[in-house]
Amino acid sequence: MINSSDFANRLQKVIDFYDETASGFAEKIGVQRSSISHILSGRNKPSLDFVMKILHSYPEVELYWLLNGRGNFPTTETKISEIPNPQLDLKVENLNKPDISKSISNNSEIEKIVIFYKDGTFKSYNP
Repeated sequence: MINSSDFANRLQKVIDFYDETASGFAEKIGVQRSSISHILSGRNKPSLDFVMKILHSYPEVELYWLLNGRGNFPTTETKISEIPNPQLDLKVENLNKPDISKSISNNSEIEKIVIFYKDGTFKSYNP
């Protein structure tokens, strides 16, 4: 059984860790602001759907840590570079996109290819 006040404390730690407001956190996980408020105040217990939304939006949060305080937060496997920075809101679509075909010559050797995704993640490939 989940202890509501302990869960609320862990939820607050997650919100504080990402330097989010309760409203911003609610928006990111896709719930109403009142849901966060009611859980933090102890009025309501979290539903399974609520917990799963947190885990989906914040993969650094461990299920067992969130539910009963066992484990780590953030996960020990998480690298600092993998933790999203809510202060950065890069809008790439507003930048002029250069025509890279002019900057690549047939004689050049590719050192690294980096693909940036709209969700803020990226993948780097070294041929």
